[in-house]
Amino acid sequence: MSSPLSWQPFNQGAFSMSILSSSSISGDKVVNRNGDSLGEIKDLMIDLESGHVAYAVLEFGGFLGMGSKLFAVPLSALQLDSPNHQFIFDQSKEKLENAPGFDKDNWPNFSDRMWGSDIHAYYGVSPYWN
Repeated sequence: MSSPLSWQPFNQGAFSMSILSSSSISGDKVVNRNGDSLGEIKDLMIDLESGHVAYAVLEFGGFLGMGSKLFAVPLSALQLDSPNHQFIFDQSKEKLENAPGFDKDNWPNFSDRMWGSDIHAYYGVSPYWN
């Protein structure tokens, strides 16, 4: 069996589950269906009450971390592309550029359900708590 820190999905008998450590996801590329780079995953936000990984924090734009913007992306909006060690986010660059984002020194209140509902609606996915 491989280390739990590896990027490989965990397979056990007849059951197959994708279990990845948060540290193995941090820094992973995010692309859209056209193959355009949409940045990389910087962090994961966990809802401690429900145990759900609620959001991936995506860093997009800038150069070497300068001038980049952060975005909370509902985890349900991302698709794992395991063979290419990346995630697919079915959005255009323009949609992401116009999305509500934040900077590294001013993070939103991720537990605010009104804010979360707006983020989920923007990306066209249902909130995980519904």
